[in-house]
Amino acid sequence: MLIEQIYTDNAYRNFNYLIVCRETGEALAVDPLESQLCLDRAKRNGWQVRHVLNTHEHRDHTGGNDAVVKATKAKVLAHAGAKGRIEGIDRGLGSGDIIKVGKTVELEVLDTPGHTMAHVCLLAHGDKPALVCGDTLFNAGAGNCHSGGHPEKLYDTFANQLARLPDDTLVYPGHDYIARNLQFTLDREPDNAAAKRLLGEVESQDPHRARVTTIGVERAINTFFRLGSASVIAGLRQAFPTLGEKPSAKEVFLRLRELRNKW
Repeated sequence: MLIEQIYTDNAYRNFNYLIVCRETGEALAVDPLESQLCLDRAKRNGWQVRHVLNTHEHRDHTGGNDAVVKATKAKVLAHAGAKGRIEGIDRGLGSGDIIKVGKTVELEVLDTPGHTMAHVCLLAHGDKPALVCGDTLFNAGAGNCHSGGHPEKLYDTFANQLARLPDDTLVYPGHDYIARNLQFTLDREPDNAAAKRLLGEVESQDPHRARVTTIGVERAINTFFRLGSASVIAGLRQAFPTLGEKPSAKEVFLRLRELRNKW
């Protein structure tokens, strides 16, 4: 399996993806907003786009669907709950569904509400497990819940699904927000040496060759996984004086999401 990350260089800093079966050249296009970039990359490599998958219904992820479908006759896949919000869905997805690409790629569908209530992530198992996570998990951050989501559901997704993934799982998010998210981590946890070191490495990175983190790295540098950190909790208590001495992980997550909304 090959995961081709395509940086769009637009105002939203989107990543689009092609997930390719190396044996057959068949490909799945994930959130192909910049449709021509995706089509050109596939053509240049001799890949055939058979499916389009939208992680969720926001226009900056679905806006390229029509052009890709017109050019390739690809089938559109999305969360079953997104019918009526994403046009032309050919297959509605639910938790545990398997998407096959060519002969060698099998992707498990995770139902991951929070950013929106009809959001899916894709989990590839194997020697190098990988998570294509849309706007649920970002490098060093978490999705917002402004447009049809809910922070408590996002916490449940993090706690009950993402936090249980193996450390070596590669992370492929929907946007390049890593530098800004690391700055937030250090605002909340100034003594996080791993976050400080990584920020120094990525501040000037070329997003066309972006750093791919892992779940293990995220546990070290992503505030939304670091809910038991004494530094994080102490900082939260300054912002929220009524916070108890031993706040629950959920309370810490929700307060962090609240702060990040305004930061």
